[in-house]
Amino acid sequence: MRCPFCQHDDDKVVDSRASDDGVAIRRRRECLKCSRRFTTYERIEVSPLRVIKKDGRRVPYDREKVRRGIEKACWNLPISAEQIDKMVDAIEGVAFEKYEREVPSQELGNLVMQELRKLHQVAYVRFASVYREFKDVSEFMDVLEEFVKGRARNAGKGNGEVQPKV
Repeated sequence: MRCPFCQHDDDKVVDSRASDDGVAIRRRRECLKCSRRFTTYERIEVSPLRVIKKDGRRVPYDREKVRRGIEKACWNLPISAEQIDKMVDAIEGVAFEKYEREVPSQELGNLVMQELRKLHQVAYVRFASVYREFKDVSEFMDVLEEFVKGRARNAGKGNGEVQPKV
């Protein structure tokens, strides 16, 4: 494993354990050259999932692309990298469970929106504004109204969840 700090390719594993979800092995490593520590994750390689784009093209599923989209939506919000990782794991879990070889890009986008909606209102609206490619303000307002209505329904259920203020 190459050190992300000094690029040296010799390290030792300091700690190894299963990740919280049990899907990966988390390893703490220490570079033998610069002595800095870093974390790696080891996952089982499954048959490659392909994403069916809107124009019909099929491209390999890219976990980092999903993560980057979520990170952009969560920019400058009180959301940790761990929360984002858990969200990506959840989205990936559903996609791999529900689709054997190919998943429509719209389905991935919907899964991301579902997870963001649970996590933070502003992140949800940011992602929705890009994902749904709003043509005008009225489309944007429709999403906001949908969100507010959904929030009112959940408040009536008395589920005890605290909703962040917009």
